[in-house]
Amino acid sequence: MQILVCVKQVPDTSQVKLDPKTNRLQRAGVPNILNPFDEHAVEEALALKDSCGATVTVITMGPPQAKEVLKECLAKGCDHAYLISDRAFGGADTLATAYTLATAIRTLGIFDLIFCGKQAIDGDTAQVGAQIAEMLDWPQVSGAVAFTLKGTTAQIVREHEDGYETIKVELPVLVTTTKHLNTPRYPSLRGLIAARTAEIKTLTAADLPVEPERIGMAGSPTQVRRVYTPQGHSHGEIFADLSEQQAVQALLAKLKERGFERQGGAQ
Repeated sequence: MQILVCVKQVPDTSQVKLDPKTNRLQRAGVPNILNPFDEHAVEEALALKDSCGATVTVITMGPPQAKEVLKECLAKGCDHAYLISDRAFGGADTLATAYTLATAIRTLGIFDLIFCGKQAIDGDTAQVGAQIAEMLDWPQVSGAVAFTLKGTTAQIVREHEDGYETIKVELPVLVTTTKHLNTPRYPSLRGLIAARTAEIKTLTAADLPVEPERIGMAGSPTQVRRVYTPQGHSHGEIFADLSEQQAVQALLAKLKERGFERQGGAQ
């Protein structure tokens, strides 16, 4: 079985701050990490490798330093790693990113199963996995919290707004993973040492049959105009020097003033 995992290097958002003047992220000094949702995608692929001998390939699109997250995946047990990197891919939105990744996936060969993290913590769009599946003409199941495989049939429990849903689907399928799916493993010392010298192949725009108008900025119908922290407007009001009854009446008056009507009879 051939399994592909799409991962992303992201800034550690717990340490990201906004410049109040430019409204841009201050990335200086902020460490990059493997997207947390992608850790669970990698773990699920490696669990299948352990149970049925699957071959796991990991792929990412980004600048040269994104190789670091690929090395982390190799240290955990992934077999092959590819970096999709070219200045022509810069400024890509989710659509252009998905197109580039889907083209790379078709170029790399035939896969039975693709795992993606549900979303990246630096964008939170949760779009790329579904877009890749659409471009590959594959079925896809998002938000997986449980995954089992029997032969060529996958049974997936997914979470959604109203609860959980169990789906059975024949391979190939693309699955996006949540943090409830599993507990990611740590890389072994042997794996860390081997990953230092492991081969990571880089694919550029020249290596892929991409259409120039569909990659990078040219292929991106959406662009981030501004990132900012919204101003807080809420404030408290204290009813002092009032009796309990007066305080209740004052509170009810304020609620009515703001559009909250009292319903029901006296209690």
